[in-house]
Amino acid sequence: MAKKQSAAVDTRHYDVVLSPVITEKSTMASEHNAVVFRVAKDATKPSIKAAVEALFNVSVTKVNTLIVKGKTKKWKGRPYTRSDVKKAVVTLKEGDSIDVTQGVNN
Repeated sequence: MAKKQSAAVDTRHYDVVLSPVITEKSTMASEHNAVVFRVAKDATKPSIKAAVEALFNVSVTKVNTLIVKGKTKKWKGRPYTRSDVKKAVVTLKEGDSIDVTQGVNN
């Protein structure tokens, strides 16, 4: 059997994973080997998995996605709606970790 090739870093991967989500809840999830990212709205679970594995050199076991609907706010008395945001909770293989404070090391 041939060796498994490591996923090459492609510019598409930077378009899929936009930024890490650093909140109290996502910090608690990191204790269970999960990292939360803000991702593109059209990103699929397989593309998110491929992007995280290529950018951070880790093994992903599970990807859960959710869409946070934008809130209606007021500015100078006029209502407006914030944009919807898609988030991905990426569960890593036991022993792997991502330090979101250092960024991508490529």
